[in-house]
Amino acid sequence: MELELPRTSLPLSNNALVVLARRYLKRDELGQVIETPEDMFHRVAKAIAQPDQNYDKDADIEALEKRFYEMMTSFKFMPNSPTLMNAGRILGQLSACFVLPIDDSIESIFEAVKHTAMIHKSGGGTGFSFSRIRPEGDIVKTTHGVASGPISFMTIFDVATETIKQGGTRRGANMGILRVDHPDIEKFIKCKTQTDRLNNFNISVALTEQFMTAVHNCESYPLINPRTGLEVRRLPADQVFSQIVKAAWDNGEPGIIFIDRINKSNPTPNLGQIESTNPCGEQPLLPYESCNLGSINLGKFVKDDCTIDFDDLKRTVWDAVHFLDNVIDANKFPLKEIERMTKKTRKIGLGVMGFADMLISMKVPYNSEKAIEIAQNVMKFIDEESKKASVELAKKRGNFPAYEGSIYDNPETPYMRNATTTTIAPTGTISIIAGASSGIEPLFAISYIRKVLDGSELVEAHPKFVEEMKERGLFSTELMEKIASTGSIQDFDEIPDDLKSIFVTSMDVTPEDHINIQAAFQIHTDNAVSKTINFPEEATIEDVKKAYILAWQKGLKGLTIYRYGSRPVQVLNLKKKEVKKEKENKAVECREAPNGKIAPRPRPRRTRGITERVRTGCGNLYVTINWDDDDFCEVFAQMGKAGGCAACQIEAETRLISLALRSGVSPKAIIKQLSGIRCPSPSWDEGKQVLSCPDGVAKVLAGAADIEIDRKEPNVMNCPDCGATLDFEEGCALCRSCGYSKCS
Repeated sequence: MELELPRTSLPLSNNALVVLARRYLKRDELGQVIETPEDMFHRVAKAIAQPDQNYDKDADIEALEKRFYEMMTSFKFMPNSPTLMNAGRILGQLSACFVLPIDDSIESIFEAVKHTAMIHKSGGGTGFSFSRIRPEGDIVKTTHGVASGPISFMTIFDVATETIKQGGTRRGANMGILRVDHPDIEKFIKCKTQTDRLNNFNISVALTEQFMTAVHNCESYPLINPRTGLEVRRLPADQVFSQIVKAAWDNGEPGIIFIDRINKSNPTPNLGQIESTNPCGEQPLLPYESCNLGSINLGKFVKDDCTIDFDDLKRTVWDAVHFLDNVIDANKFPLKEIERMTKKTRKIGLGVMGFADMLISMKVPYNSEKAIEIAQNVMKFIDEESKKASVELAKKRGNFPAYEGSIYDNPETPYMRNATTTTIAPTGTISIIAGASSGIEPLFAISYIRKVLDGSELVEAHPKFVEEMKERGLFSTELMEKIASTGSIQDFDEIPDDLKSIFVTSMDVTPEDHINIQAAFQIHTDNAVSKTINFPEEATIEDVKKAYILAWQKGLKGLTIYRYGSRPVQVLNLKKKEVKKEKENKAVECREAPNGKIAPRPRPRRTRGITERVRTGCGNLYVTINWDDDDFCEVFAQMGKAGGCAACQIEAETRLISLALRSGVSPKAIIKQLSGIRCPSPSWDEGKQVLSCPDGVAKVLAGAADIEIDRKEPNVMNCPDCGATLDFEEGCALCRSCGYSKCS
């Protein structure tokens, strides 16, 4: 169905309107958008204002609704995506992510699978620690067998997630965590080196202080069987650390979290230890807790004199805390256990976006000491004001129920409504709506190519850069197109040096500078900070190792890295392998029809062939390639039990392929036409992405013809929804063309 952009009087970009229409606005039974952006913000503001009546029957709900509406439509604050999508609607599930417990029993594991399916169906993501599951090969007394280990059970969760798909608004995302002292840790580190496994998981290793000290001192450390609590063997800590670094250098995973540091900040230690985080790692949670997140757009708080408007920022922080506390009461939780635990601690996570925009408006380079100072001061202010706002709410509404025994249970803080108030979470799609830079990241590009609905491409550039270039008489469309080829302006002689220093991209900033900014925000953040530390393609393994050590030394709670070009790609190039000379030189004769046009040679009486199964997003596709003494002559394909239009289309496609082959068209030409055709449900098969049924046929034909789908451009990963390039930032992958993201 062709997407029609909604009408609006709000200052929303076309890109924002595409994202809203595809993922946020209400639709009718025919799939037509029936809501404007204004309608959406009114719907959300009204639903989130209502809980005030629970605490004050005389509350002015209309005035509060107006404040919430203005806060969102000024783009000074945005709640997390599920709140925008679901507030005031039947589903009503407003939380972005959850953590579920997994104990060492089949009952617990499959109960968690069931709960995962219910959460993903409602639009949330899930985090798990698999550290309690006994290691592979351990004994199972009830069956006298041996355990299969945590990684085998992760596969079950992955398949369940793949099956749900969440109706195209938010796809299921998981975080899988294993402690570094688990006996299966080396298998876990390598479990995603094959790209056909665990594609619905981010994975992180939980590093202990004991382990990091052992790395620093070049010592061994113990592996502990979680079933018995006993040491089973020791490993050199530096060896295991090097394996983590190498895997992250290869493909960006696993990430790391410093689990002891996280628990040192646990506000409710009386309720238990934190073992896991949400899918992007920035929100540590106890079992059955949920995260209720929102972000302040820092770019909106810079005055004309390049200073920060702290008065306006304070008002927004207080309203945002009020908003997020109300979200907890307005929420329709997917499980009763989650509702009980969430309301017991009432954790909220107020974060930021638009930090790069703020620095640009203040004319401060991202990679400078001044930027670090601004980061610390701004986050300190937000954290302190959010606590003051929470205190005032507690005076009216009461403390969070788990207050007794918490870190706030002392005479100095007799009131606190929320166990945590600050988190810096991914803001991928909500930052597109707000027209802001993502989270605390640098700009991803100064100028870039955006795919539009009709398949054409537009050059877009940062508005302040365009403004500066026009003021200096340096702007041209041709220059913007040239910049879009790399995204960076650092190598353009025609651009002044002062602009080069201010308009930097993630790839212009050193990993050390990335970590310094993350550390500056972490100091004054209750939970953790979602950020990607970018490395150039030529970065060494040792470079990544130094970054991990620096993150530990700087007090971070976790780290996600991405080395440019390290992820598997979906850009397909064809490269002919060397084949036998006689086959290369052999010409296949075709008959000439009476009208002078080519007619296919007749099908031979006997053929030889292969049949190969290809996993596609629509099911298993069985492709048969046949040939005779001359060359390939026919292709057949069948999609499982498919019937109707699907079967007709596949039959028509393969008949035409067969006709082309017998008419002398080279297999290479056919493969070129079919490769890269996309459907809405791409899949992975034997480490290769299958974009559609035609793409799957092309892959089988390429293998039979000894023609390789070559991965020569490891710089691009494509959106599974629209095919545009994905960007890696905030510990997540984001499509700026359609808003696809697993995380925000």
